[in-house]
Amino acid sequence: MPRTKKTETETEEADEADENKTTKKKTAKAPESELTAETAKSTSDERIAKLAKLKEKAKKLESAVESKEIDLKKKVKSEEEEKKDTLVPIEDYLKSSIHLGTRAITPDMKPYVYKRRADSLAVFNTALLDEKIKEGALYLAQYSPDQIIVVCKREAGHHAVDLFSRTTGIKAFTKKYPAGILTNSKLDNFLEAELVLICDPWTDKNSFNDALRIKIPVLGICDTNNYTMGITKVIPGNNKSAKSLGMIFYLLTKIYVEKRGLKVEVPPVQEFIDGWDSLIPPK
Repeated sequence: MPRTKKTETETEEADEADENKTTKKKTAKAPESELTAETAKSTSDERIAKLAKLKEKAKKLESAVESKEIDLKKKVKSEEEEKKDTLVPIEDYLKSSIHLGTRAITPDMKPYVYKRRADSLAVFNTALLDEKIKEGALYLAQYSPDQIIVVCKREAGHHAVDLFSRTTGIKAFTKKYPAGILTNSKLDNFLEAELVLICDPWTDKNSFNDALRIKIPVLGICDTNNYTMGITKVIPGNNKSAKSLGMIFYLLTKIYVEKRGLKVEVPPVQEFIDGWDSLIPPK
């Protein structure tokens, strides 16, 4: 009989243990479902936060685009104003090919270069050319016609230089520069010049060297392949083309006559550049 009681007691304990196990299982399952709900809520919150960030980013991008549009309008406006301030319209510079350099670029001329074309030709900064032509013309205007000589051995510049000379009264040497004309006072054609204007430091090197020898300033038209050591004032630009040299000497003539107050009529650009009216600026 005692064994029977013990067995009943053990049975009761076993049943109680089974109930505890079942309760524990239920208790264990409850947090899992609660965790799933919390995870879902957390995921939803993250999505909402990401969406808010995306909306904020979109607003910033929209304001940036608007800002760029405003900047572009300002840029276009400033470029239009800049065109109004140039000696001639930018299109005229392009028509004359003044902006086209050579395939060689010296360190001296690199600051004046804007870029290279696909065919490797250097392209001058046109706005900078305009500025430097102004500076060169004003520098030239500090001297009277009898104090200046202009030298241009290159045939492409002969017509423009001769017209410049006839209009301003400045003595020009186009086909040949007489050796020693500035340095040998015993020569019959000796000249006491105060300034030498050359079209190319290389082709006009004889007059350039004479000017350096007697220590007088030199105003030089320089292409991308020129070195400028010894040049007092540089006028950057294409010095190989008749059109380009025609444009440069047209502008020099115009400004020189105006600043010196010469009572002469400046020939139109059509007289400096043959076929000017039929030229079309490159696209």
